[in-house]
Amino acid sequence: MTDVIIPIEEDGGRTTSAPPPSSVRRSWAWVGLVPFFAFLFLFLIVPAFSVFLQALKTEEDGLSLSAMGEAFSGQNFQAFKFSIVFSAGAAIVGVVFGTLLAYAAASLIRPKWLRNLITSFSGVAANMGGLPLAFAFITLLGARAGVLTNVLNWLGIDIYDHGFDLGNTAGLIVVYSYFNIPLMVLITLPAIDGLKQSWREACANLGGTTFTYWRRVGIPVLTPSLLGGFLLLFANSFAAYATARILTDNSKIVSLRIAFFLGGDVGIGEDAVGFSLAAWMIIIMALCMSFYWLARKRAERWRA
Repeated sequence: MTDVIIPIEEDGGRTTSAPPPSSVRRSWAWVGLVPFFAFLFLFLIVPAFSVFLQALKTEEDGLSLSAMGEAFSGQNFQAFKFSIVFSAGAAIVGVVFGTLLAYAAASLIRPKWLRNLITSFSGVAANMGGLPLAFAFITLLGARAGVLTNVLNWLGIDIYDHGFDLGNTAGLIVVYSYFNIPLMVLITLPAIDGLKQSWREACANLGGTTFTYWRRVGIPVLTPSLLGGFLLLFANSFAAYATARILTDNSKIVSLRIAFFLGGDVGIGEDAVGFSLAAWMIIIMALCMSFYWLARKRAERWRA
């Protein structure tokens, strides 16, 4: 069987032939994604499936939702409530101050090196956590040996008399703001750079003020990025473990209670509650990341 040549007439009047299907080269670009999908399958999908399976399994090798319900009752419910409250508070603080710092960095004209300094520090601070961060804040704001605490006490201000503690909601918000604010700078800075000067000029030509520009143009354009940043900061704070492990006890935060149930400190069969806590945590994180992805897609429409 011979190949079929399809004539194609071009603008110059000449007739060319399209190459036969057999001569079209196959693209092997998808091979580069194989390691990524393998990693995703082995270290995300399989562990998540295993967690849900263990959460639903009973002692008789059956399936039940009782452990999932128990994970949202009593002290477990209080842990979810505490984690959601302080994570939302840390995310709000990060969004407000991170956005203001990003706008200040984007508006800088001189000195030019200051913006590079802000972004470089943000990249480092956004990835700091765990024991070093906890130790740094214990040294700074500890009840006894904190440097800033002693300075404030010398000035007659005792923050611990007003209910402050590094392990409560206010204290964790302060600690987590150290990496949430820089992370918000990195998220918001490209969106602020995407605000075109022509939009501001058009608003001014139509008689609009600075307030009008931000109310009708700036804030609506930045809203998807701000919402996405809030969700990402919330998820980042909600899933943190190492820093909170040093500053709080095992009963306050969901991630710490998971370690408590799965660390062998409970009776036989109670580990299903730990897997259920982890399953609910995966669900919450998946919802946050899904809404973040939608907000990011909407924000990218203005960057063309």
